[in-house]
Amino acid sequence: MQKRWALKHTPDNDAVRQMAAQLNIDTVLSTLLLQRGIQSFEQAKFFFRPDLRHLHDPFLMTDMEKAISRIEEAMAAGERILIFGDYDVDGTTAVALVYSFFKKLYPNLEYYIPDRYKEGYGISSQGIDYAAENGFSLVIALDCGIKATDKIAYANEHGVDFIICDHHMPGDELPEAVAVLDPKRTDCSYPYKELSGCGIGFKLIQAYAEKNNVPFDEVTQYLDLVVTSIACDIVYITGENRTLAYFGLEKLNNNPNTGIKVLMELAGKTSNYSVSDIVFMIGPRINAAGRIDDAKHAVELLIADDIIMAQEKGMLISEKNTERKGHDLSITDEALSMIAADTLSASRKSTVVFNEKWHKGVIGIVASRLTEKYYRPTVVLTRSNGHVAGSARSVVGFDLYEALCGCSDLLIQFGGHKYAAGLTIQPEQVEAFVERFEEVVSATITEQQLVQEILIDAQLNLKQITPKFFRVLGQFAPFGPENMSPVFVSRGVRTYGGVNLVGSNHIKMTVHQDDSPLFDCIAFNQGECLDEIRQGKPFDICYTIEENIWRDKRSIQLNVKGIRC
Repeated sequence: MQKRWALKHTPDNDAVRQMAAQLNIDTVLSTLLLQRGIQSFEQAKFFFRPDLRHLHDPFLMTDMEKAISRIEEAMAAGERILIFGDYDVDGTTAVALVYSFFKKLYPNLEYYIPDRYKEGYGISSQGIDYAAENGFSLVIALDCGIKATDKIAYANEHGVDFIICDHHMPGDELPEAVAVLDPKRTDCSYPYKELSGCGIGFKLIQAYAEKNNVPFDEVTQYLDLVVTSIACDIVYITGENRTLAYFGLEKLNNNPNTGIKVLMELAGKTSNYSVSDIVFMIGPRINAAGRIDDAKHAVELLIADDIIMAQEKGMLISEKNTERKGHDLSITDEALSMIAADTLSASRKSTVVFNEKWHKGVIGIVASRLTEKYYRPTVVLTRSNGHVAGSARSVVGFDLYEALCGCSDLLIQFGGHKYAAGLTIQPEQVEAFVERFEEVVSATITEQQLVQEILIDAQLNLKQITPKFFRVLGQFAPFGPENMSPVFVSRGVRTYGGVNLVGSNHIKMTVHQDDSPLFDCIAFNQGECLDEIRQGKPFDICYTIEENIWRDKRSIQLNVKGIRC
């Protein structure tokens, strides 16, 4: 697939030089800071040296005082409290965090994860019935509930109070819960808006601890769960999230909770985890519990103290992950065949595929794979509980949620983010939805958005990649949305020695630029460039800089994202 190279804006030269002089760093590094909105020595200090004291006061969040007062009231009266959460990584880590914290202080609580297939996403009537029938008078809902106005009304009729902790966009009307914690509320002045669902749960226990003189260590011990949610829910790694992720990685890499430790061992990597490692090695295993079986297994693992029980749960989840991979690959192959056989597909600006036999638990993964392949907004649909359920994914710059708003009259319900969403539709409306979604996407997407972009931070001469440069660059981590690993472009590089094809379609080579040192490179899925590179002519590369560890030997490697001969 042809990719478009785009260079980020270049900050003012005087500002770049001034920042470089103040910090005694290369001007390219000061450019990266300015691009990230860091414009002073003090801001750079906070960026390079995260500190838990930088976390915001949790009581700045609208309704936090109400939430804590209701929890205190419930505990004083001996009420039964139910911790309710979604079945994905964000939801299960949030439930594990809040449940584990309060269980140490108060015995009369349980947790509840809705069944993906029987109950669907979010607060369910079945969950409310369970609470009412079993004497739970307070439910703390995590990573869901912001749009559940009808469900909360139902709960109120049954004498069940709700505290909602959510991070999704609210609708026009807020649920009539005891407290609604969501920084995206229009009337919420909380300084940081991009917390994960587990992050909202963290602020809840932080607030309770502050008000009730619980040591801060009792709160921060759950930061490995918070960073897992931040990584897997693809929220911004800026501001408060970056601080939480930084210390969460420190906890995960040095002293993870028992369940996380088991997952790391099953993944075959027990240290030096990055945000990306969590996404690809830990997240799929946690998600597999809810996709294939029951997400309660994931919570049981994440709250486990006993290593033997944790290992049993870990093995079960790992087996479900293997099963999930099989479904994922077979459904992706079927979907690709359907698209290839559709004569109209090539002219469309969206992809919608439907097969009533597909496994609902993996359609989100399949939607991501199809988006990578065809690079256009994609919806994958399957049958579920008499309806048709769908997962949708988007491309950079295109607001998928807004596109679904344009189809809302055809949908039973929908929700999500700019780049990922879920929806439910009546079977008889599928055909109309396919056409409407294409109409909306075609009318609002730009041609530029339909070409995958490599966004380049700065031009770099390979001579500038010194040990100090690499050391400072490492302090930009943890990397993730809005703070991605910087991409550089170097022009007129040449190969040194052999250029080899490795794996199915990857290029391994060594390059230099004029009199620069030699750098090993890996270029994944770019084998089509092999013949041109072997001609010996200079070419341009864009790349990230990373550390390669092989048999305990560490070296700098360029991960090449694009090649132009």
